[in-house]
Amino acid sequence: MTDTQDAVDDGADSSARRLTAQTLAGRLTDPSARGIAGTMTDLIRGGELAPGAVLPTVRALAARLGVSPGTVADAWSVLRRHRMITTQGRRGSVVSGPPAITHPVRYERVGDFGDHLTLDLAVAAPDPALLPPLEAALAAGARTPRLHDYSRTAITPALLAAVQDSWPFPPEAWLAVGGGFEGVHLLCQALLVPGDRVAVEEPTAPRLLDILDAQEVRAVPVACDDEGPLPGSLDEALVDRPALFLYQPRAQTPQGWSLTAGRAGALAATLEGSPNTVVLEDDGIGPLARHPAHSVGTRLPRRTVVVRSYSKAYGPDLRLAVIGGPQDVVERVRVLRTYGTGWTSRILQDTLAHLLCDPSTGERVADAAHRYAVRRTGLAERLAVHGVPTRNLDGLQLWVPVADETSALVTLAARGTTVSPGSRFCLTPQPPHVRVATGRLPEDGTALDATADLLARAARAVHGS
Repeated sequence: MTDTQDAVDDGADSSARRLTAQTLAGRLTDPSARGIAGTMTDLIRGGELAPGAVLPTVRALAARLGVSPGTVADAWSVLRRHRMITTQGRRGSVVSGPPAITHPVRYERVGDFGDHLTLDLAVAAPDPALLPPLEAALAAGARTPRLHDYSRTAITPALLAAVQDSWPFPPEAWLAVGGGFEGVHLLCQALLVPGDRVAVEEPTAPRLLDILDAQEVRAVPVACDDEGPLPGSLDEALVDRPALFLYQPRAQTPQGWSLTAGRAGALAATLEGSPNTVVLEDDGIGPLARHPAHSVGTRLPRRTVVVRSYSKAYGPDLRLAVIGGPQDVVERVRVLRTYGTGWTSRILQDTLAHLLCDPSTGERVADAAHRYAVRRTGLAERLAVHGVPTRNLDGLQLWVPVADETSALVTLAARGTTVSPGSRFCLTPQPPHVRVATGRLPEDGTALDATADLLARAARAVHGS
């Protein structure tokens, strides 16, 4: 047995070995977050830190190393992401084992439904019946100029002409990418280094948090209200000198707010005092939004980049989003793509351009936006009758308060219904919620009544009390 494993605090229980901060600090020769995580990985992979070993507290180890608790917390975050350690409440952080591949938790559900899933309210996806037909658009896309040319095309002239008038500010550069999350991921790869801070709205889309975790950066929460991120909360986050401010300006997931013009101006004024912070606006719903696209970029165009997805409005198989922003930022992403796909298919770009310019398709998308609103508000009004308030003003979901998250999930699972746990959308402890997808709800009043009854019962459930 190693000296490290022999070091046990007096208060440790007999079932686990508790490492002292003094002993562990003696093995950590590089006190940076990356150095701590790297050495810990070597010790765990080599078996010197065995599964079940209880680690010292973040503060105790930081004091021994002479670094801030945030540095150790960043290292612990990397180890948790690769499932080398777990945090077990009062017991603290415990060694789990060698590195494991991380898995997205966005669609995690309670229980194995098998063939018994009767209502899937977890995935906020568009209704296939409301998507426009693609046959004529694909034929137009196949007639794109320079078909089969191996030169890289950042954005086709047709797509640029179709999107530029709808942009909230005139960007310096454009790039078509394979979907909204790919655009955000590429920008984070291009702009961030491990250890950076990123200010991010709370709650927010779990996939955005996954992307930040993958970049080994530290997310700093920014509180929101019905008009968007709160300037005062952003001002507090800027104390950490974040490299990026990431938020969703329209039909925000999961709360459904959209940024107002006044709030955009207030956020821009706050950001003026933080000149090294880039603003990344993830417009994930695009043309389906019921509100106009206000942007910080109206005031700070040289520091603001917008990623707008068209998948929910025109079809997920198009896999298309457009990035518009400062030349230096967009160029970094363009160069990064040369190591992978290189460019987005010109056929798909011009297919989307055809859809964006076709009047009948525009009418169909507008009708779809209306139908989604009818479904969302229909369920919201029925929940309100049951005393369950929701405040979503746009989007494909409702943010539903519950008495207890786990109890709500179990109650719904027992009836073959799945929703998304609200804790997955949060960085810090928040009042319990579940996220209910509404895009594929039936519009029949009787069916909505039954769904509202079930959700209201789940919202009140507290098991074991």
